[in-house]
Parts: sequence; C-alpha cells; structure tokens
Amino acid sequence: MFFPYIKKPNTMETTIVNKEILHDLIEINNDRVAGYQKAMDELKDGDADLKSVFVEMIGQSHKLKATLAQEIQVLGGDAQTGTTTSGKIYRAWMDVKAAFTGHDRETVLNNCEFGEDAAQKAYKMALETEGLSADLRSTITEQKADLRTSHDKVKALRDSVAS
Repeated sequence: MFFPYIKKPNTMETTIVNKEILHDLIEINNDRVAGYQKAMDELKDGDADLKSVFVEMIGQSHKLKATLAQEIQVLGGDAQTGTTTSGKIYRAWMDVKAAFTGHDRETVLNNCEFGEDAAQKAYKMALETEGLSADLRSTITEQKADLRTSHDKVKALRDSVAS
C-alpha cells in the first residue's frame, strides 16, 4: 500500500544531521579533555587522588571521541579536532573564577562538575535531534550513561569536600 502523504526521511539530510551531531559531540569531548587538563594544573600537591580521577576522565573522553570519529568515517566524513566556542568560554570562565576564588580543591571540583553538567546537556540535546539514526542513538545513549557515571563521581568528590 502506498501513502503519498507520508514523507520518507531524506537519507542525504539524515546523514548530514548525523555527521553534525557526531562532530558536536567530538568537540564536547575535546572541551572535556582541555577542561580536565586545566583542572589538573589548578591542583595542589596534596591532590594526587584528584589527578588520577582527572586522568581517567581524559582517557574516557579520548575513548568516546574515537568511537564517534569511527561513526563519522562510516558516514563518509572526517572527524574535526577542535573545541567548541562554549568550551573556550567555559575555560576562560574557569580561569577568571579561579583568579577570584583561589585554587582550592572545592573550586576545582565545582568547575569540573559544571563541565560535566554541560556534557550531559549536550548529549541530551543530541538525543533529542530529529533524524538521528537508531545506531547513533544507541551509541550516544551509551556514552551519555558513561559520562553520567563520571558526573556523579565528580559530584560525590565535590560533596565530600563541601561537607
């Protein structure tokens, strides 16, 4: 049976949307890497435990980026390697905030949680995008859950310092 009034999705449009989403998520992970590297620079000598957590978060983002880049290649594209404008603004904000509030453990963790919140929002927005393929939806959902675990870890560390 043929239904002429039902518009089939244009595969070219879907591919473009999927590539754009993947590029955005790669950039968010680039921002995350840069943010955690900056956070490590802010730590004091007594914060070796946080350095190991931040190294773990950086490794996580590299792994997520590799998966996303592979998906872009499947779609016939090349992965971008930059960071987002909002990420640059976030890092500048982190510098300014640190200058006024010091480089204490709680401030660093507050800034890291802010970055994790931004990553969660970005992944949520990606999942809400119309035209996202089922395979990519699955990959992005898994990555969002993985990042949620990291968010909760940073939040727990921050809460333990704030108490």
